[in-house]
Amino acid sequence: MSVILEIKEAAVKSIRTLYNIDLNAAAITVNATKPEFEGDYTIVLFSFVKLLKKSPDLLGNEIGEWLIRENGHLFCGYNIIKGFLNLVISDRYWLDFLKQNFANEKFGYKQPLEEKVMVEYSSPNTNKPLHLGHLRNNFLGWSTAEILKANGNSVVKTCIVNDRGIHICKSMIAWQLFGNGATPESTGTKGDHFVGEYYVKYNDVYKKEVKDLIDSGVAKELAEKEAPILKAAQKMLVEWEAGEAGVIELWQLMNGWVYSGFNETYKTIGSDFDKTYYESQTYLLGKDLVDLGLSKGVFEQDADGSVWIDLTDDGLDRKIVRRKDGTSVYITQDIGLVINKYNEFKCDESIYVVGDEQNYHFKVLKLIAQKLQLPSADGIYHLSYGMVELPTGKMKSREGTVVDADDLVNEMIEIAKQKTEELGKVKDFTPGELKELYYTIGLGALKFFLLRVDPKKRMVFNPEESIDFHGFTGPFVQYAHARIKSVLRKMQPSSSIAADNTLLPLEKAVIVSLEQFGAVIAEAAAEHDPSKLAIYIFNVAKTFNSFYTEFSIANAESQKKQQLRLQLSQLTAATIKNAMHLLGIHVPERM
Repeated sequence: MSVILEIKEAAVKSIRTLYNIDLNAAAITVNATKPEFEGDYTIVLFSFVKLLKKSPDLLGNEIGEWLIRENGHLFCGYNIIKGFLNLVISDRYWLDFLKQNFANEKFGYKQPLEEKVMVEYSSPNTNKPLHLGHLRNNFLGWSTAEILKANGNSVVKTCIVNDRGIHICKSMIAWQLFGNGATPESTGTKGDHFVGEYYVKYNDVYKKEVKDLIDSGVAKELAEKEAPILKAAQKMLVEWEAGEAGVIELWQLMNGWVYSGFNETYKTIGSDFDKTYYESQTYLLGKDLVDLGLSKGVFEQDADGSVWIDLTDDGLDRKIVRRKDGTSVYITQDIGLVINKYNEFKCDESIYVVGDEQNYHFKVLKLIAQKLQLPSADGIYHLSYGMVELPTGKMKSREGTVVDADDLVNEMIEIAKQKTEELGKVKDFTPGELKELYYTIGLGALKFFLLRVDPKKRMVFNPEESIDFHGFTGPFVQYAHARIKSVLRKMQPSSSIAADNTLLPLEKAVIVSLEQFGAVIAEAAAEHDPSKLAIYIFNVAKTFNSFYTEFSIANAESQKKQQLRLQLSQLTAATIKNAMHLLGIHVPERM
């Protein structure tokens, strides 16, 4: 049980005993005490003033005295500051906590719960390689899934691949027109990069054709519709939907090239999925649900035969769910997939990791699912995140100005190599160990930088800033872990030797920060926000560094003090390793 929960339950018991009033622990607000005041945790008293008809100071004194008298193992002092009861947790409590947990390699992780959660992320298009925006998506999705697992949930990781439509046909028609039979193998190009080059080629040709039409006197709006290469792509889409053998064969060939490239990137960045859905297999789903919605009065049919839902009472607008020609739209497919996913996995919550430009779409999806009374409707959650920009500005894939994921990872590894060699501490590493180290530091820096920001916020990614061994970065945390492991290779804590029974302020500060790990996992899981964990583990590493700089472990004042510090170091190393794992980041044993 976390210390905060123990404090809440003790407070509930005190109020029941003193005032004969039963409260739920959730009604008690407990925060970390502000640094300028004495204490470790603070109970907010204001919400009880009216209920108990007592002044905050009187309440605080009565509750504080009772807590110390009845819970001496937990509390050793208190003070009251303007309606806040600041409590001092006893050294005995922290020492017992450390003794019980220093050898627990999974401290902070919860026991499995019954709740099952699906996390859908990545969602690539098969006309281009993964880029920087996909990296934030993948890292957010994977980390959220792992945090939920650590919090006790059963998790299913899924991906929907957008493998059909006009964008895919644009790459296909460009290869057909200009590829001359080239393949990834014949050109020595990674498959997804190879196909992406033809998507860029298509847009170059399209812009030229539009310009030529405009120069010949055609109006701009008409020229944009009549460009020959666009007409060819539209024709190919019709042929694909009709199942024309030659087009299907080309589609399978080029998608195969892309999947090979994607798999290589996923392996490099550490993304994996339990189930992959393909739009080519799901785009016809949901049509029967339109008829169900009509019969329930959820949808309405216009005179031209199109079917709509009116969401104006919900603060939105009218949304089409079936065109007049009977074809479905994107939202219809998504409704159908909601049912398919639920029937297959029976998840209580379904999290969609998708950029904030789709906020409206997911509001509509959830409302429609709720109005249709689909069993999984209330569990739909859009983990909306802001776009990633570079110091130079936004990226555009069709213009070939996107920052490619593979190129960025390679750049990060190269920067990690340069920065590490500048420190000059890796002379005894083998070439193989150095290669692994640079990869670990480079990818760790990239992930930490993208995950340390609240997902809802837009962000600017600066590769150089992300690899700073002294800043708010992954390498800073990784180095703290390596430093501790260096100590533990020489000395190990022993359960047979007594540890010191007094705590110096910095020793206590480290233990207090470690105890919070389980609560931070729970908070990050509840809010679907890995940045909570990134900020937490950076602060743990920073606090430990302060302690390590101030006090010796090898030359501690006594054997008991040395044991205490070794226990503290071991639990810190395990917590850093586990927290960084939940962010998808490896921590080296030495740096």
